[in-house]
Amino acid sequence: MKIGTLLLGAALTMTAVSCKKEGCTDATATNYDEKAKKDDGSCQYAQSEDEDVIKVSSNITSNTTWETGKVYVLTSRIAVTNGATLTIQPGVIVKGEAGTGANATALIIARGAKLNASGTATQPIIFTSIADEIQPGQIASPNLDPTMNGLWGGLIVLGYAPISADAETAQIEGIPASDPNGLYGGNNVADNSGTIQYISIRHGGANIGEGNEINGLTLGGVGNGTVIENIEVIGNQDDGIEWFGGSVNVKNAVVWNASDDAIDTDQAWSGTLDNFVVICVPGSNPTDHALEIDGPEGAYLAGHTVQNGTIKGSADSEIGDFRDGARGTFKNIYAFGFPDPATAGKGDLSLSGTATQTNFANGDLVFENLQITPASGVALSAIFLNGTDAHATSVSQGANTVGATTSAFSGWSWASVAGQLNF
Repeated sequence: MKIGTLLLGAALTMTAVSCKKEGCTDATATNYDEKAKKDDGSCQYAQSEDEDVIKVSSNITSNTTWETGKVYVLTSRIAVTNGATLTIQPGVIVKGEAGTGANATALIIARGAKLNASGTATQPIIFTSIADEIQPGQIASPNLDPTMNGLWGGLIVLGYAPISADAETAQIEGIPASDPNGLYGGNNVADNSGTIQYISIRHGGANIGEGNEINGLTLGGVGNGTVIENIEVIGNQDDGIEWFGGSVNVKNAVVWNASDDAIDTDQAWSGTLDNFVVICVPGSNPTDHALEIDGPEGAYLAGHTVQNGTIKGSADSEIGDFRDGARGTFKNIYAFGFPDPATAGKGDLSLSGTATQTNFANGDLVFENLQITPASGVALSAIFLNGTDAHATSVSQGANTVGATTSAFSGWSWASVAGQLNF
């Protein structure tokens, strides 16, 4: 941002003086010398508008490019519609204005549309709130705490891949039923919604109804022709990343300070999450579960793989809840920082319901190489419930042989820059 330009949405009181500068309308100054018509160097000029801040107020219906070095402001719920491609160049910052309910801001990639958002390790693409003063070239917010959430909606990607629901298609949570761009699901496993790389999504999860918020990254019926890797979600009021069916694979993901569940899977998602970090937040609005794994809701049955993850717990969080006939494979996961479940009522991994426990017994729900650094004196059987302790071992912190490769997040992620990945 150029010095002296008006920041969008900022209040700035100007005092008219007789100094002029080409292209400027007003100025403020201290020690301004009227006789010499010059100031002491503190004169700041404001242009009438900032060409590097662009408001987006209507759906994207044709191929569009958002350019490096610019800030794009979502003024409402914006959809990239069927047949259109939105290309976001490296280093772009997308900011959502404040809003709740039907006015919550979000970026939706509708079925048949594509998002090609390819940031880089040196120029990630950042989705954040209009309240965030971050500018292109910065990684950490200069003014918002990483626990701040609910300031805008989030990023929603929808596709034509199979889901397990009452019908082949459904309306994604967070989007009113009156909006056809909220539909997801179909029968194309290889559906392609684009490429999403080196993305940081922050301060989202705006409330759209009682107990109903938008996830940081929502993936509804997204096919495995879509590339998603190097993703960060920070300070979201609802889940960090949630899959609703689909077959998309996700590689290198970090979720820091989600205030519901960090990783949430539903409706028979059939892809793989590989190399992930969860950092739970404690307090009055804590991370509920690092992993919340739900089973199918319809006749379509599929399992997914979640592997090579590190989970940093909190005193107010659970490792995982597997429920409603959950299925899939969960392996090479390391957890630490959780309390004794017997005294805290938190910190365990449980299989909820007969259907889930049956799937575990039948081999439709598989655990391999779970490691944990437990609270002092806590037995594995008190943490990994329903027989899952047979697949777990206790290790000293730092002695784990499974978990995430955190170097994948170095430099481009706020979590890394803030030292949160120095386990």
